[in-house]
Amino acid sequence: MRGRDWINQILPDELILDIFRHLESKSSRDACALVCKRWLRLERLSRLTLRIGASGCPDVFIKLLARRFVNVRNVFVDERLSISLPVPLGRRRGADHSVISALKIHSLAETNGSEDNETESYCLSDAGLAAVAAGFSKLEKLSLIWCSNVTHVGLRSIAEKCIFLKSLDLQGCYVGDQGLAAVGEFSKQLEDLNLRFCEGLTDAGLIKLVDGSGKTLKSISLAACAKVTDASLEAVGSHCRSLESLSLDSECIHDKGVLAVAQGCPQLKVLKLQCVNVTDGALQGVGTCCLSLELLALYSFQIFTDKSLYAIGKGCKRLKSLTLNDCTFLSDKGLEAVAVGCTGLTYLEVNGCHNIGTYGLESIARSCTHLSELALLYCQRIGNFALSEIGKGCKFLQALHLVDCASIGDEAICSIARGCCNLKRLHIRRCYEVGNKGIIAVGENCKFLTDLSLRFCDRVGDEALVAIGEGCSLHHLNVSGCHQIGDAGIIAIARGCPELSYLDVSVLQDLGDMAMVELGEGCPLLRDIVLSHCRQITDVGLSYIANRCTLLETSHMVYCPGITAAGVATVITSCTNIKKVLVEKWKVSPRTKRRAGSIISYLCVDL
Repeated sequence: MRGRDWINQILPDELILDIFRHLESKSSRDACALVCKRWLRLERLSRLTLRIGASGCPDVFIKLLARRFVNVRNVFVDERLSISLPVPLGRRRGADHSVISALKIHSLAETNGSEDNETESYCLSDAGLAAVAAGFSKLEKLSLIWCSNVTHVGLRSIAEKCIFLKSLDLQGCYVGDQGLAAVGEFSKQLEDLNLRFCEGLTDAGLIKLVDGSGKTLKSISLAACAKVTDASLEAVGSHCRSLESLSLDSECIHDKGVLAVAQGCPQLKVLKLQCVNVTDGALQGVGTCCLSLELLALYSFQIFTDKSLYAIGKGCKRLKSLTLNDCTFLSDKGLEAVAVGCTGLTYLEVNGCHNIGTYGLESIARSCTHLSELALLYCQRIGNFALSEIGKGCKFLQALHLVDCASIGDEAICSIARGCCNLKRLHIRRCYEVGNKGIIAVGENCKFLTDLSLRFCDRVGDEALVAIGEGCSLHHLNVSGCHQIGDAGIIAIARGCPELSYLDVSVLQDLGDMAMVELGEGCPLLRDIVLSHCRQITDVGLSYIANRCTLLETSHMVYCPGITAAGVATVITSCTNIKKVLVEKWKVSPRTKRRAGSIISYLCVDL
């Protein structure tokens, strides 16, 4: 450009704004804002989303943000997170000095050890919500996660002023019936509502909300709201004709409430239930009325039987995703009914359903040929033949998860490998019959595999990882607790998987520094590494990782006797992107502690 600013002279504001909106990372946007005053102004205009944690004085902090970012549409406040202040507590041209002064006062109070209002100062209050309402009038999505100091007063200010609000997440907030009534009165475009763990709510508040906003509501989530009963769901069924998603976790909901929703919400597509008092009658109603249902998840049901799945298979022909978690009385016959009736199924999870065995899964293999993800957890009755049938019938399978399936071994994995060549993700944990033979077949046949987890599979050794390194380009590898794996296997991975970004080799007793050297040479994109309980790894091997893997962000290395305070210091000083280090407290020198700050997480052990 030779000294001429052609970009600012030629490009209009609208085009630069559009470019900024296509930047994915916050760091890239922040960097653009530092180029010149014009770009700073435009970047602030283009910012649509803010994420705020519990740090400093959040009420005042929001006022500062509202002055800077006037076009924000989405605000996320999560008091489980922490953040740093966006400006130093000093003089700055153009700054709001009343805001800076308030932040200074709060910082001084912290320094002096003031504890009178310590909890409140870190929590968003009604005053902060009023600032959100006043500053972000175009707000469409508001998420308040565990904001314990927010009440109906603040929520009313949001409802009154943010008339374009479409999504409201109040998880863990105590807003009461008056808050929900205000939302129902003013929020006429509300589509998504999350009330999980909202104590203090009763039927009165929820009924008023759906009476006012029910016409536009598409998604409702309820959990642990002890005073919300079937009466609320009857109101949902009467007023929310456009409802598409319902998630319920409650002991106070019975068949009557679920039936009311099924009969009154014909567009329902997603239904998640963890309601111990719901029986076959409710699920039969769902099968009869919810013909557009695409996702069904049933958790901890001890009452209903195969009759429910018969009804689902008969009526819900569009079902694509089915989760059955701890459903004691379901059997192969019920799963067969779903397989025959819902041939478009693409996702199936069976977790702890002890009466479902090989025959039920065979039915899935024969009928659901477009299955793309299968998860089998604690399924002792499902054996090799079932997985062999999956390999033959489900050619589009891309993800397989197996946990504590004692009857599944190499024969099943070989069949999956030969039949499901598009497999991208394979997670196996504590399946003790799976060994080298099955994993070698995966390496030879599944060339698109990028994510492999083999946790505590005692029969898997170096030979298997050599085949994976030669045949697959992994991004994610977890071989925690596979005691037969040593340097040779990890070296093969290092040489064959240059795009590896996550590695967990914890509890590998024979793994040493040679493997670390190869990882440093061959895996420059490594971001996360777990070395805990690796007794042969020393500071020498760790230094190769620290010096060569410049993108490293997290490192877990507890119970590694060969790693000393010097090794920990090397990671802190050499890895400029490091965000978290987990280590024993006694291995951190005072100097390293000062340099690392909050990066280090300690595992305290008694010596």
